[in-house]
Amino acid sequence: MGNHEVSLKRTLTLYQVVLFGLAYMAPMIVFGTFGVIAVKTHGMMASAYLVSMIAMLFTAYSYGQMVKAYPVSGSAYTYTRKSINSHLGFMVGWAVLLDYFFIPMVIWLIGSVYLSSAFPAIPSWVWIIAFIIVTTFINIIGIKMSTNVNFIMMAFQFLVIALFIILSIIDILNEKGSGSLLSITPFINQGAPFSGVLSGAAIACYSFLGFDAVSTLSEETIQPKKTIPKAIFLIIIIGGILFVGSAYFTQLVTGNTHFVNSDSAGLEIAKHIGGNLFSAFFLAGLIVAQFGSGLSAQNSAARLLYAMGRDSVLPKKLFGYLHPKLKTPVFNLMLVGILALLALTLSVSTSTSFINFGAFATFTLVNISVIAHYYIKGKRRSPKDTFLYLILPVIGACFDIWLWVNLDKDALILGCIWAVIGFIYLMFLTKMFRKQPPEIDFNSEESYDSNNEKMHA
Repeated sequence: MGNHEVSLKRTLTLYQVVLFGLAYMAPMIVFGTFGVIAVKTHGMMASAYLVSMIAMLFTAYSYGQMVKAYPVSGSAYTYTRKSINSHLGFMVGWAVLLDYFFIPMVIWLIGSVYLSSAFPAIPSWVWIIAFIIVTTFINIIGIKMSTNVNFIMMAFQFLVIALFIILSIIDILNEKGSGSLLSITPFINQGAPFSGVLSGAAIACYSFLGFDAVSTLSEETIQPKKTIPKAIFLIIIIGGILFVGSAYFTQLVTGNTHFVNSDSAGLEIAKHIGGNLFSAFFLAGLIVAQFGSGLSAQNSAARLLYAMGRDSVLPKKLFGYLHPKLKTPVFNLMLVGILALLALTLSVSTSTSFINFGAFATFTLVNISVIAHYYIKGKRRSPKDTFLYLILPVIGACFDIWLWVNLDKDALILGCIWAVIGFIYLMFLTKMFRKQPPEIDFNSEESYDSNNEKMHA
């Protein structure tokens, strides 16, 4: 990234940006919440993923419009700060901080659940602590993960998903599952309430998190005002097809929502359709996805804390500190690892909902930013502009709020507590709103030797 005098080179094409976004999403994470969503939706998993994909597409549209207005790093934080209000921008950054703190925890929690299911003699807390120690050590040392390694890891995930779907189809045709490839059951269950689909969709959105990460590549992308919006749509559509398709065939295979452990249902289904060999292959793919994603997520969280510390949004001596030799934010990395120990007490459902609390709040503000920037400040109010800059973002915001209120009750309580803490801290930081909060500069990294430059704050 360099210093203030060096500008970023525009080298990324649409293809590369889409690959970046898909890699960030870590497609196999969809299996981490399969069982939980199946139980909440009473088997209507495909509907839950379809609803979440539609909701994300509206928000993706708003991200695309804001990229055109502000083709710089900082994403939702920048959009809200510039279009609406700097204090509200701070609260968006605070909501994003919630995601960054807890995404590594959820990633390691899901990985530990699957490993415990495969090796029941070893308790899940052993795997959680092992994930935290190994990942934190690697990030502190500062080993860079190359683009090629990330690409190989993503390709492996796509291979596992493809094999999962193929084996599911074979299983169905052999009449071990529903006996037919065509069914409305994964979408509609007449004996189940649709409210279950909304609760499931609120969790399913976790699988889409990361699509907005590509908006931070604006300064490195060729024709970003055209490329980034296209990339965001393609990432959600490709991801959505994978998720809906996987959920559809999985439901046809199982025919029910009764699992030995709903948190590790994916492994149970993999063993059912492919035996021990495929279940081992499936587990390897999931752990590779979790490990790679965990490395990125922990480092991204540390990078956000570093940016906030460097710019005095958080105490600079602690959060803006870099190890003199390793050039990594040791304190921040260790803090994220310590907070991840909360995984020892939370379920997959509650923890993913907790993360989505911050995500939906952020997505809602991005939609509102479009209205503020184009419709209100820019006075773009012709019939066409009203549709583009008022109606569409309002629909997107309504979708986000709709899913937000359907989150896990405990997650809503915890999320509201987090928001209140942020609001109190903002009052302290701005001396009761008498001055502007410090602005976070996501590009100025000084000598921070990051092993991953993916930020979607």
